[in-house]
Amino acid sequence: MKLFFVGDICGRPGRQAAQALIPKLRREMDLDFVIANGENAAGGVGLTPDILQEFLQQGVDVVTSGNHIWDKRDIFKCIDEEPRLLRPANYPSGTPGRGWGLFETPFARIAVVNLAGRVYMPPVDCPFRAADDVLRQIGGKADLIVVEMHAEATSEKKALGYYLDGRVACVVGTHTHVQTADEQILPQGTVYLSDLGMTGAEESILGMDKDIVLQKFLTGLPVRFEVASGSASLCGFYVDFDLRRKSVREFRRIKETL
Repeated sequence: MKLFFVGDICGRPGRQAAQALIPKLRREMDLDFVIANGENAAGGVGLTPDILQEFLQQGVDVVTSGNHIWDKRDIFKCIDEEPRLLRPANYPSGTPGRGWGLFETPFARIAVVNLAGRVYMPPVDCPFRAADDVLRQIGGKADLIVVEMHAEATSEKKALGYYLDGRVACVVGTHTHVQTADEQILPQGTVYLSDLGMTGAEESILGMDKDIVLQKFLTGLPVRFEVASGSASLCGFYVDFDLRRKSVREFRRIKETL
């Protein structure tokens, strides 16, 4: 079972890279299931229903999100109706949308869980207890369970990885827009990576126009961030699971430039 996780898609350059590279990678790597974080896709913050549909048409099976999911109000029009769009499961009870989903493929039933961190992040419920609650709900319904932790602190992501080690197949992180080099199999068999990285403009600061960000650092004055332009790259993580043996055949980071 070949899964591919796409790092935070940021603005128009990120969408262009996703449009060109996701179908290409899906063909070349014979991917079975693609999960992409889309919370920065609309102008660098938020997601719209139209962009969501673009991703689904391009070969993304599930779109995850994080703290920017509510930044474009149009998303409220579809977040309750579209099961392939997830927001963090540890938002308070009654929040629109869903934090996890169960998806049927020809090979396996995959549960995808979206969580948000609390360190240097907006207030949300405890991701560790939320993960426990979701796993109870999933029960034995899934052949594979994968978790995306949208968080700032690597320590919090790594702690969740160890907390869920042996209980889920994979834990990956998003949010920092910088791909980490710590991919590994944890002691009880869970595949882990602290951050997938970003799908967006190469010549940028986390996807934003570098000159504007520099102005902010140099002056301390308020600025309006804008998405950078120019060539873009896609960062992600490939994992091949052996469903019969319940083990991992292969895993590696991916970076493709458009």
